[in-house]
Amino acid sequence: MSRQISQGSSFPLGASVCRGGVNFSLFSKNSTLVELLFFAHENDAKPSRVISLDPKKHRTYHYWHVFVPDLEPGQLYGFRAVGPLEPERGLRFDPEKVLLDPYGLAVAIPKGYSRVAAAQPGDNTATAMKSVVADPRRYDWGDDVPLKRPFAKTVIYELHVRGFTRHASSGVAPEHRGTYTGLIEKIPYLRDLGVTAIELLPVYQFDEQDCPPGHVNYWGYSPISFFAPHHAYSSRKDPLAPLDEFRDMVKALHRAGIEVILDVVYNHTAEGNHEGPTLCYRGLENGAYYILEEDRARYANYTGTGNTLNANHPIVRRMIVDSLRYWVEEMHVDGFRFDLASILSRDETGRPLQNPPILWDIESDPCLAGTKLIAEAWDAAGLYQVGSFIGDSWKEWNGKFRDDIRSFMKGDSGTLSPLATRLIGSPDLYGHEEREPEQSINFVTCHDGFTLNDLISYNQKHNEANGEDNRDGSNDNMSWNCGVEGPTDDPSIERPRNRQAKNFLALTLLAVGTPMLLMGDEVRRTQRGNNNAYCQDNELSWFDWTLLKKHADIHRFAKLMVSLRGRRDMAKEDLGLSLNQLLRQAQIAWHGVKLNQPDWGPDARSLAFTMRSLRGRFLLHGILNAYWEPLDFDLPPVTEGPDRQWRRCIDTALDSPQDICEPAESPAVREATYLAQPRSIVILLARIGA
Repeated sequence: MSRQISQGSSFPLGASVCRGGVNFSLFSKNSTLVELLFFAHENDAKPSRVISLDPKKHRTYHYWHVFVPDLEPGQLYGFRAVGPLEPERGLRFDPEKVLLDPYGLAVAIPKGYSRVAAAQPGDNTATAMKSVVADPRRYDWGDDVPLKRPFAKTVIYELHVRGFTRHASSGVAPEHRGTYTGLIEKIPYLRDLGVTAIELLPVYQFDEQDCPPGHVNYWGYSPISFFAPHHAYSSRKDPLAPLDEFRDMVKALHRAGIEVILDVVYNHTAEGNHEGPTLCYRGLENGAYYILEEDRARYANYTGTGNTLNANHPIVRRMIVDSLRYWVEEMHVDGFRFDLASILSRDETGRPLQNPPILWDIESDPCLAGTKLIAEAWDAAGLYQVGSFIGDSWKEWNGKFRDDIRSFMKGDSGTLSPLATRLIGSPDLYGHEEREPEQSINFVTCHDGFTLNDLISYNQKHNEANGEDNRDGSNDNMSWNCGVEGPTDDPSIERPRNRQAKNFLALTLLAVGTPMLLMGDEVRRTQRGNNNAYCQDNELSWFDWTLLKKHADIHRFAKLMVSLRGRRDMAKEDLGLSLNQLLRQAQIAWHGVKLNQPDWGPDARSLAFTMRSLRGRFLLHGILNAYWEPLDFDLPPVTEGPDRQWRRCIDTALDSPQDICEPAESPAVREATYLAQPRSIVILLARIGA
């Protein structure tokens, strides 16, 4: 005989599997009635069971809760919330809409899911997403734990779960292409490349229909559940399969020594502006979850996506921290990159806070101790905090590194001093904090903007395929097409493009800081000039694995650059030094074409430097020539070590395999000068210690 439902508990939030059934709890301050709906199938037009929660029995303070016996993981459910529809007061209850559980651990998507139906009046049961009861304890992790590799030994590779293996050339089993399992099949490639961490574009459940008509939201910056892995990245149909498949992927990556960093979006949701759909938060407590304008019928839009999550509201703060804890404790991820992280510093009126509670909550949470925290320290409304982001443990995407490196290699005037500053860890941004050298996440390309190939192949963006008349995406790319717009077989164009590709890879991996590479840059992946491919779930965005053969020289160069950075005798190891201490110990000397005579003027486009490796085993001499003619550089004499001569480790102007060599195989340089070719980088090494 089936037992009766009971009062249940307000804690924990979400659907919690316990002895004999499931406890449900959610926050909804201004609702007058909440219904818990059960479904036999995600496509059902009517719930199989409805439980109306009596506010006298099933409500404690602002929390609605109930215990339902005899339920098992896999049960589909949702909520309806009854309350005032008074947009002018920030209240948007709609009892006809099926709502997801904000703490739901899995999401089922009906075949006829409709974002439009969720935005219009009427019952949307048949086309609404449903939450799924899950028990995260039902997984055997074995001895797996997050790796906690120090940033000093980290090389990040930003990739898209679907795009990495979706292309027919991936070699992945057809049924696994574009999935977590497909990524597992490509772990040998990642190990061979040498990267130590992958940074996954959003894998929280997102709304694929949040995009222009006729397109698909591909990047995933449209979250609707902060606890559930995206269902479409699972190769299996079971609604609980994404949880286990994601964890299988994490466990396999950890066995290979590769960390998993998630790109997380706690700045907005898929519910959009005042005309958007009611999917979850809007229908439960709109004024708590979102920053509203003075006209409370409108949403503040500091994100450029229609709404802004009210991150410093106590309820939202708790949800964000609970979400992060869940992904670390139950899903074993190693870190997070926070999209538009400056949003998290805004208060309920949108004003920046000096000490944002949510950022200190994250920073000080003992469950997150040792977890990698990376901030994209700006937002879409002009708040720019690179170099000033709050906290003691946050690393930052260094947008100034990207811009200054691009400008220098393009040959722009006035770029030499900024370049030198970026190469030594951006002390102008971070030196005042006496923090570790790896605080700067150094990148030249990322998902947002040109790929490396397109940076050297296009002067202008070409986003016509997005359906917005090429108005979307940045117009300021600091790119140079090397003489022809787009693809070409002309060797006189391809040679400088290859050289520039190697230059950018070398600078990213040589600079002080934590390097990040974009998926496919190591084989010159192209998006045909599209610098905003967020809605292109097709071959424009996918990794074309035939490029591995076509651009084998670039792939080899990238591999060896990563390897050189990670060698024990060359590595920027975690020696407990601050950035300033490291720079003093490295004893950097700057040069021009003449020793100790650097030209910092606005027209200068070349620079050389000499420095000592941290463990004193090598001298390194670098030559950077962004000029359009060859330049002859004086070399400092080598007065220490067994050889007392320089060896050429890197010269990006040379063809493969001479462009980069292992230190022990590097040819000697016996002349007192070195002729650096136009737009090239040269690295010479001299062994001075055992």
